[in-house]
Amino acid sequence: MKKKHPLLGWLYLLPALLFLAVFLLYPLIDVLVYSFEEGYNFASQSYRGTGLYNYAYVLRDPYFIRALKNTFIIVIITVPLSTGLALLISLGLSKIKFLRELYQTVFFLPYVTNTLAVGLVFMILFKKTEYTDGMVNLLIHAFGGSSVDFIDGPYWAKMFVMCFYTVWVVMPFKILILTSALAGVPEVYYKAARVDGTGSFRIFTRITLPLISPMIFYLVITGFIGAFKAYSDEVALFGTDLNAAGMNTIVGYVYDMLYGDSGGYPSYASAAALLLFAIVFTITMINLMVSKNKVSLH
Repeated sequence: MKKKHPLLGWLYLLPALLFLAVFLLYPLIDVLVYSFEEGYNFASQSYRGTGLYNYAYVLRDPYFIRALKNTFIIVIITVPLSTGLALLISLGLSKIKFLRELYQTVFFLPYVTNTLAVGLVFMILFKKTEYTDGMVNLLIHAFGGSSVDFIDGPYWAKMFVMCFYTVWVVMPFKILILTSALAGVPEVYYKAARVDGTGSFRIFTRITLPLISPMIFYLVITGFIGAFKAYSDEVALFGTDLNAAGMNTIVGYVYDMLYGDSGGYPSYASAAALLLFAIVFTITMINLMVSKNKVSLH
């Protein structure tokens, strides 16, 4: 038998490690350095000193505070809501025999559709113009309500559209994952439970839910990460000037500091990016600690 060299495995990993070092580790270190350089001048590549001023400035910036608030509202509302709705729909799909594949395809279509295209459709449905109030307002009128400008109107209306849109976009992927997880639950557990006369709700809470809990935690963690990175969805609905619309997010704030109207401040953008990284990392670790419980049947 030929003896394997211990360095052979590292040699196989070398291309991937180099790729990660160049495109992940180096940019992260570079951003960290930028975040501590005070008064950085992009043209001359110079700065006046090092310290925590960039972090203090970002944390006092009202645009960042608003972006932080918007991002947390989107995260808190859309992640649990989309996961819960996806679970209910997946349970319904798992019980359908006729045309199941067709229904799965229909529910998955929004996920493969371009984000900006979906945002344009939502803007047409909700936007109030001088020519039309939009389809949603027509439905509100039909039930005796007054029209609402969901795109350029009050903050609560814009946040409602934003959360509705986000749930619509992310839910298909969650449905696909949960439908696959439900299909992987061994039927023998359900048969044994029915023989014992166990009710449907108890079967769900004691068998189905524990067995698919790893997938649920996976979707929650990735959902939190994805929601904290929200930016293109807001642009699709409210345009590129998100500060004027009051609907900017943390990623949008970082982009504005680099390339937007207030652009040319990489130090502030780096500080904001690292604050976002710290928030996402903390929440991810909390979710991982919660999900450490082993799956078991009670």
